[in-house]
Amino acid sequence: MGDLSTAIWWIRRDLRLSDNQALTTAMGHASVVIPVFILDPKLLNSPQTAQNRVAFLFEGLEALDSDLRKRGSALFLRKGNPLEVLSNLLRESEATSIFAQADVSPYARQRDEGVRRELPLTLTPGITTHSPELLTKPDGSPYTVFTPFARKWHSLPFPDKPLPAPDWRLELPQVASLNILDLPRRMGMNNFPAGEAEAQRRLEAFTDSDINHYAQARDRMDLDGTSQLSPYMRFGMVSARQAAWAAREAVVRANDSIARMGAETWLNELIWREFYATILDHFPAVLSTAFKPELRSIHWRDDPAGFTAWAEGRTGYPVVDAAMRQLNATGWMHNRARMIAASFLVKDLLIDWRFGERYFMQHLLDGEPASNNGGWQWTAGTGTDSAPYFRVFNPVLQGKKFDPHGNYVRRWVTELGNVPDEYIHMPWLMPGDIQARVGCVIGKNYPSSIVDHVMARKRVLEAYRR
Repeated sequence: MGDLSTAIWWIRRDLRLSDNQALTTAMGHASVVIPVFILDPKLLNSPQTAQNRVAFLFEGLEALDSDLRKRGSALFLRKGNPLEVLSNLLRESEATSIFAQADVSPYARQRDEGVRRELPLTLTPGITTHSPELLTKPDGSPYTVFTPFARKWHSLPFPDKPLPAPDWRLELPQVASLNILDLPRRMGMNNFPAGEAEAQRRLEAFTDSDINHYAQARDRMDLDGTSQLSPYMRFGMVSARQAAWAAREAVVRANDSIARMGAETWLNELIWREFYATILDHFPAVLSTAFKPELRSIHWRDDPAGFTAWAEGRTGYPVVDAAMRQLNATGWMHNRARMIAASFLVKDLLIDWRFGERYFMQHLLDGEPASNNGGWQWTAGTGTDSAPYFRVFNPVLQGKKFDPHGNYVRRWVTELGNVPDEYIHMPWLMPGDIQARVGCVIGKNYPSSIVDHVMARKRVLEAYRR
């Protein structure tokens, strides 16, 4: 390797300097590393792309640029077809290699294969703790049930300790034509400030204390019992390995069985994320069709009005409406709320799960094809290791169990703010005089329920049986 060898670090879903295998590998191969992010019109203009997710990404790129500048480097932004952009960059910078983190989505794999055929691209692991190819059965075939997959995950040597951020200054080549595009400005999203520093702060804060009660609190929609790290993991502002290590360290230092169970349960959730990534890696068709062939011909209802009521949080079922309004307002939704909202669309309204999957992708900050698809197919009963099709969430019982005092509902469905606890999940049972007194007349201030759950349950079971 000569003194002036140059490499391109092609950043995609790894907006961080610490524990970045692509960056570390690039720095081991070259004395000059150019950090490049390519704004790919195919991804930015996709109908599945959420504008708030793009905004979160841009804010994360600004934070990464700031971190790079502290080390004497800077982020290069280019827009266009990745193959063309990288070809031009190699020529302009006289770089001899490109390093990037491998991804599992069909588009990413196709893109990377195309680039690798033409240019010196090396892919490193990092999107998951263990690479998908390591998580197969002894005969090399993929797992399609979570429990044996998790057993295999635990049987592998625990991953190496996360890498620190480079502590030496990165060098930038003096190439006049390497211009940094200005990032679009945007309004801040206060609930999720982007960037590696915030991601690491959240990981540390969660694994220091809240993880101890995670097993008990994670399903409670009225509590802040989850890590809320998913948008940061989506863009690699924190790595899968950093999260797994923090979870394991919490297991080791747990001083009672409740704390230990909390940490083990959270690690299990990280493994679910890897399970869905591995499923997408082996079965890319799940993005367009049910995993289970026998459930590909369900006769779904065509109900645009019902879908709109669901999407806008106007179904008349408080916990469903709270979930959808939280999503629309913040770009994030509690995981239990995701299951309840998804079950209502698929099972109560008998609307094709793919409509809900797409809506979530258009609004979630953490919207990511593998996990989003896995979650929807799990709820619909059409996926790999999914809930049985005859499991139909009762939105009233789910609300009572996981939002017992109605605090979650009142926060997001403000018109129910003064409804007494006993009616908060069934406001239609409120006597007329109480409706008038609390200023919430059903059918006027808050919608009547758009479907009868008992009837809907019979209808969906019949449709699935057929």
